[in-house]
Amino acid sequence: MEFTQSAKLRERAHRLIPGGCQTYAKGDDQYPELAPGFIVRGKGCHVWDADGNEFIEYGMGLRAVTLGHAFEPVNDAAYRQMQMGHNFVRPAPLEAECAEEFLNLISGAAMVKFGKNGSDATGGAVRLSRGYTGRDLVAYCGDHPFFSVEDWFIGTTPMSAGIPKAVSRLSVKFKYNDLASLQAVFDEHPDQIACVILEPEKDVPPAAGYLEGLKSLCEKQGAVLVFDEMITGFRWHNGGGQAFHGVAPHLSSFGKAMGNGFSISALAGDREIMKLGGLGHDRERVFLLSLTHGAENPNLAAAIQVMRTYRNEPVVETLWRQGERLRAGVERSIEEFGLQGRFAVLGRPCCLVFATRDPAGKPSQAFRALFMQELIRRGVLAPSFIVSYSHRDEDIDKTIRAVHESLEVYKNALENGVERYLVGRPVKPVFRPFD
Repeated sequence: MEFTQSAKLRERAHRLIPGGCQTYAKGDDQYPELAPGFIVRGKGCHVWDADGNEFIEYGMGLRAVTLGHAFEPVNDAAYRQMQMGHNFVRPAPLEAECAEEFLNLISGAAMVKFGKNGSDATGGAVRLSRGYTGRDLVAYCGDHPFFSVEDWFIGTTPMSAGIPKAVSRLSVKFKYNDLASLQAVFDEHPDQIACVILEPEKDVPPAAGYLEGLKSLCEKQGAVLVFDEMITGFRWHNGGGQAFHGVAPHLSSFGKAMGNGFSISALAGDREIMKLGGLGHDRERVFLLSLTHGAENPNLAAAIQVMRTYRNEPVVETLWRQGERLRAGVERSIEEFGLQGRFAVLGRPCCLVFATRDPAGKPSQAFRALFMQELIRRGVLAPSFIVSYSHRDEDIDKTIRAVHESLEVYKNALENGVERYLVGRPVKPVFRPFD
């Protein structure tokens, strides 16, 4: 497998674009050296790179493509709308239509406002919460890796250069599944916490009663509870993680799979809070979301079709079934090679990730790079094991075989040294202060 064209494009891209691409998680430092640098096209769960190599893809556009690449009903809906115009000087009827479709799925919300990406929605949630409560501080879950590109969150990460320290100090963290840690935050900052933001679930499920207790604690303390449903939304359940767990937050943010790759996000929640970003109330107005492209008509049409597909087809059921099938196959190989404690599959079947560890059992970026490298050699591009509606049984079967062969190399590397098998440097975490 050669990557000649990717190498040529990489040199050009890095000369023109900081980091060589628009999204850090897609950067060269996130993949082994023997990897496709640029994807040219995709269909279903298969993609082709600049050199014509074909791969089964997992992760699917950073979890944004849940139905599959170039999913025809969605593309057709967007194309039909393109012929009628993208953006007008007044709202289009599609805005109300899309809002109705969304609120029919997310039953715990009364109003919704659309954005272009997840940071729009979570940033809007923070502003609304501050406006509603008259408080400044944001409590965020430190066990969840990403909430926003805005200063209130990036200022808390190792890549905080450019963020005023005064802004960073307005965000405080708590631990997931630990109500005592959140109580301690409230105790340390009495009557100062505007909102509590977290994913309802990530790799570890909530303990019994945790989310219910979280909401009760927020209401007792006068803070707004915000669920970041970028990942759980349109994956755990048609109604999101909040429906799956039976706990409705005061505000929630959605995106990613909502448009099957088209750029759209949503901030939804209680009418009493959401209305502060609108008209017809007597409180001070909140500048919620006002984006030139916030209601781009083809994207709204795409989202409507996505939601209708979820309602009419077994999308979520398929994600769970295929993920469980993949997990079972991978775990058979882990057991056969005796890799327990050195390689693991984590998360719900609908959103699986893998963990790589060195001979001492410590998390290892070198072994992550090696595993990804070996999968790529076998036609699988997998920064995670996250499936889509387009992953068929034959795709899962081929992936299981590729994982089995890759884990055999992985086992040898544990015994003989990863440097004997990995070509080039390890991958790196996105959030690091220096290159």
